[in-house]
Amino acid sequence: MLHSLEPELLRSFVAIAETGSFTAAARRVSRTQSAVSMQIKRLEETLGRELFSRDGRTVGLTPDGEVLLGHARRILAVHREALAAFDRDALAGEVTIGAPDDYASTFLPRILARFGRTHPRVQVNVVCRPSCELLPCLARGSVDLALITQGNGEEGGVLVHRESLVWVTSARHRAHEEDPLPLAVFEQHCAFRRAAVERLGRAGRRHRVAYTSASIAGIYAAVEAGLAVSALLRSNLRPGLRALCEAEGFPELPDAGIMLMRARQDADPLLDRLEEHILESFRVAPVLSAAA
Repeated sequence: MLHSLEPELLRSFVAIAETGSFTAAARRVSRTQSAVSMQIKRLEETLGRELFSRDGRTVGLTPDGEVLLGHARRILAVHREALAAFDRDALAGEVTIGAPDDYASTFLPRILARFGRTHPRVQVNVVCRPSCELLPCLARGSVDLALITQGNGEEGGVLVHRESLVWVTSARHRAHEEDPLPLAVFEQHCAFRRAAVERLGRAGRRHRVAYTSASIAGIYAAVEAGLAVSALLRSNLRPGLRALCEAEGFPELPDAGIMLMRARQDADPLLDRLEEHILESFRVAPVLSAAA
């Protein structure tokens, strides 16, 4: 009968699953490769199941490993929260994260809620601006970390999420049948706006920009009222809206990549921890809705 799963074993297990390598995982958990191998052997003996399939240098999860991965991530998250609640030397200070309005409403609520539970003494400031405006903020240091849309001239950063763009219309109205097609889009330099206009142009679909807004609330208002259609992340769909398809005359839209950018690379425990937390949050649950 199973009685317990040691967090240290689970930590090494998750590291291997995410890196695909015992060597890389050993670096992440600050252990030797042989020590990590022994930990996985103990974990497999405890469970009586094989967790990894090995094909030469390639390491993959078995079906049992896939099942354990979700549980392990949740166990480790709760374990960290419990330790943080009693840590007298917990990190304290102030950090600023930037994101476009739609990313802030879609991705940040759950990320910041989890971070707040594990780091209650940290003040997090959120700056909502378009991606093209956040890059100068990072350069000036007025923003410490930022989620931006890939393809805005950024250098460096980490791709944390990729998601399809979809045409969005009201479920109760027929703005998508109008000619020219009325669009509700973000402001001039938005990558979603560029993609929408370019794809419609290639398809020969007449269109006009009917509404612009720096806020996703403004986009929602125009679309839900049946005044326009828009191009948004699939995760931005909500009740009252529906996605349009090619069969309805709408060209396929490209995927959008979301980058995590950091203002400075020097060691900073608070910044390091928030960056690590954001990366982990996207690994655990790539699509994080405000309702999650």
